[in-house]
Amino acid sequence: MSNESSSTPGSAFNPDQPVDDAAGLDDQSIVEDPSVVAHPRFAQMFPVLAEAEVERVRRFGSLSRFSKGELLYRAGSLCPGMFVLLAGKVRIVGRDGLGHERIIHTYTHRGDFTSDVTQLSNKPAVVDAHVIEDVEAVLLRTDGLSNMMISEADIGEKIMRALILRRMLVIERGHGVVLVGSSSDARLLALQNFLRRNAFPNLTLDAAQDAEAIALLERLTPQPDDFPLVVCPNGAVLRNPDEGQLASCLGLIPEFDPTHVYDVAIIGAGPAGLAAAVYAASEGLSVAALDCRAPGGQAGTSSRIENYLGFPTGITGQALADRAFFQAQKFGAHIGIPCEVTALHCDRQPPVVELADGRRITARTVVIASGAEYRRPAVDDLGRFERSGVYYWATPIEARLCRKEPVLLVGGGNSAGQAIVFLAAHAEHIHVFIRGASLAKSMSHYLAERVTSLPNVTVHTRIELTALEGGARLERVHYRGAGGIEGSMTTHHLFVFIGAQPNTSWLSQCGVLRDSNGFVLTGTDLAEAGVPSMPLQTSVEGVFSIGDVRSGSTKRVASAVGEGAAVVAQIHSYLAAAR
Repeated sequence: MSNESSSTPGSAFNPDQPVDDAAGLDDQSIVEDPSVVAHPRFAQMFPVLAEAEVERVRRFGSLSRFSKGELLYRAGSLCPGMFVLLAGKVRIVGRDGLGHERIIHTYTHRGDFTSDVTQLSNKPAVVDAHVIEDVEAVLLRTDGLSNMMISEADIGEKIMRALILRRMLVIERGHGVVLVGSSSDARLLALQNFLRRNAFPNLTLDAAQDAEAIALLERLTPQPDDFPLVVCPNGAVLRNPDEGQLASCLGLIPEFDPTHVYDVAIIGAGPAGLAAAVYAASEGLSVAALDCRAPGGQAGTSSRIENYLGFPTGITGQALADRAFFQAQKFGAHIGIPCEVTALHCDRQPPVVELADGRRITARTVVIASGAEYRRPAVDDLGRFERSGVYYWATPIEARLCRKEPVLLVGGGNSAGQAIVFLAAHAEHIHVFIRGASLAKSMSHYLAERVTSLPNVTVHTRIELTALEGGARLERVHYRGAGGIEGSMTTHHLFVFIGAQPNTSWLSQCGVLRDSNGFVLTGTDLAEAGVPSMPLQTSVEGVFSIGDVRSGSTKRVASAVGEGAAVVAQIHSYLAAAR
């Protein structure tokens, strides 16, 4: 199996090729996207700062000048920050890994500002910014941009909204990384989910049907194990990459100053971890928050959360996670995603967090918010079908795969209920297996009523999976019902929502006390064992635990957010006593 990188021949963009404005960039060679101007939120995407606002912003940045033909930044490279235009003209061009380009917007007014929300985290740009006329601009680097948003709240609100909407616009247009493969390939689905949850623009081409994909394959001559292929914005080609290799190619893996000592390191960026990052950073603590995959944890995969305070019509898990993610960055939290934590060294002060790539991050306090991993049923061959028909979340990607087909969902908790309601609008019929006698004991009342009222949902009680069957993909499931009755059912799609187990294996070197199921003990649980502790502190001083990973916690988004806020006060108390 190969994971090599190479330059894409033919139409691929060459990052070393100088920009030739005379070649047509200034006029008709790149097609302008007419739908951008017609977008209903165009005015919010591209507002112009008034002269007084420009003057208020200037003190957070530095004056920069660029000549016609230069690039302020290019897709796939780090953007120095946000540019506030004082004079000149800048054209924003969307570009994918195959070299296709389309004008998104042209900045011509004093008070226009460039960039999108990635500038809050010092991540690579996803578009090119060409200087069409000599430019004079105020450059706000990451720290300056964050300080401005906090100090100048009214301007910060306008800019933050624009930066978020611009990123969403680029995602809608499909600029960025190009995936090539079969729509039924689980490896392709995993990469799509990774990019979706990290809000990175992408486009998928069907290797068997898309003419451009077929032409690309003729040039690259990939082997079967090379799929899916990934073409990064800089033209580099990855063959069957994992998420880490893709993140590296896209420049998503963050840098941390190895000499800096943070006030708090937060392990996990689910609702609890993100809440802790927001509250800690907003109160002036230096924060490093780390997650191995994407913001939001398991909650980030939820199709709709309807019982979270303040959202009467509900909100998707990803939307909630994205808002918290941007909010934490606004206050200056350094968020590392994807960054896998492999060990916590508590035998020294301050503690040290070790990452999978060998890097180490030092912090005066540590918050364990690593959540839980999807629980898997004890069924033979389950792992084989996880690449071809078994899913642990329900997103629009999976919904498209099972459109107008029967599916089986195992589980009776709230996450299962949310998935059932979402999938019912796409699948032909949903069969639900639960081990109990009814949904009432495991699912919120409003959700159970909604599930049982759906005409294309059948709930089967007192039943469990026994075996899976199939060749290249899942074909059939076998089960055992009440009284030991055996049966089977034909389906290509099995959704598993049977809870989770704590993600605490990385704590083995720290010695944090855990309960018999592996969840972290805190507060009163430790007091009973004769270990004095603050409510959310673990058995190790300066190490706290919040959210689903904590023993005895309420497994709800609101509870996790509440613990994320509460732990910051306890961190302040600990740091004050330690001084």
